[in-house]
Amino acid sequence: MEKVNNDIYDEYGDRWYTADDDPVALLRAESKTKTPWIIDKIKEYNYLNTNTKVLDVGCGGGFLSNALAKQNLQVTGIDLSAESLKVAKNHDETNSVNYQVADAYRLSFADQSFDIITAMDFLEHVDKPAEIIKEFSRVLKPKGLFIFHTFNRNLVAYLVIIKMVEWLIKKTPKNLHVLHLFIKPSELKQYCLNASMNVTEMVGIKPVLSSIPSSSLFSGIVPKTLRFELTKSLLLSYIGVAVKA
Repeated sequence: MEKVNNDIYDEYGDRWYTADDDPVALLRAESKTKTPWIIDKIKEYNYLNTNTKVLDVGCGGGFLSNALAKQNLQVTGIDLSAESLKVAKNHDETNSVNYQVADAYRLSFADQSFDIITAMDFLEHVDKPAEIIKEFSRVLKPKGLFIFHTFNRNLVAYLVIIKMVEWLIKKTPKNLHVLHLFIKPSELKQYCLNASMNVTEMVGIKPVLSSIPSSSLFSGIVPKTLRFELTKSLLLSYIGVAVKA
């Protein structure tokens, strides 16, 4: 069975913020849709205040951690890639995020330490997401939020998220994603239920095709005009909220 390539994140350096010929550019574009949605949900659940403690798991180059820090939240960002964390810290304009190398299977934090846990584009990179979600629940306070984004497992997602990215973006590494690690929404709901969390909302995310100039389709470059939008369909990828009992 193919293994996902998680070593690539040590090689990005500042390309997290500059590359346009690499799938990391898709993450940057997607974050412009995901981050406002996440902030809205934090506000909706009355957690948008200076006492709120957030753990951003698999934070990578810090797109979400640094944005949440600007909302005056107390943010801890963890990742296995020390090199990615250096980049994230360099782009933290608040100089307030606590960045740490950490293993999501064995978090070093005490029970009920955080009000919110976020995991963007992370669960599809691990072999045992159910175990990790239980660990998330352990360090999450009662009524705390688990906010996630991941990919659905089906043929269309395989063709669009894996094959089309390989075909159309120049520096796509082998096994950036592997289909068997994608997670169906029904599976994720059950993982959360097994960890005493209830999924209250899921919405899909898809690229806006009209934001892609035809001239850039086969250029190997992610166009700066690329936008993503929310959709009712969970066919490709989905973002959601679970609340701990």
